[in-house]
Amino acid sequence: MNTYRYLIRPPRVAFNETATPEESALVGQHFARLKVMLEAGERVLAGPCTDAAFGVVIFYAPSQEAAQTIMETDPTVKHGVFSAQLHAFRVSLHRMTA
Repeated sequence: MNTYRYLIRPPRVAFNETATPEESALVGQHFARLKVMLEAGERVLAGPCTDAAFGVVIFYAPSQEAAQTIMETDPTVKHGVFSAQLHAFRVSLHRMTA
């Protein structure tokens, strides 16, 4: 398996405070999907910046094409709530505990 990273960006400043009910529902689906994939061992980590400028998803996929599909089927990306950029990623340093 290869490691990939996609960066997601909200459509506007203060998105968390101004999200429509539809956008909020898609963010909920996004989070639920990430949890399932994490539990299945397909995700390394995911989360937003505390200033909500962007979020990061680091995950495993067998190929660039599979990684692209994973990113594009994220509900928030698929429905245009967040824009996303995919990159191959190498974890150089990692620590599980604080």
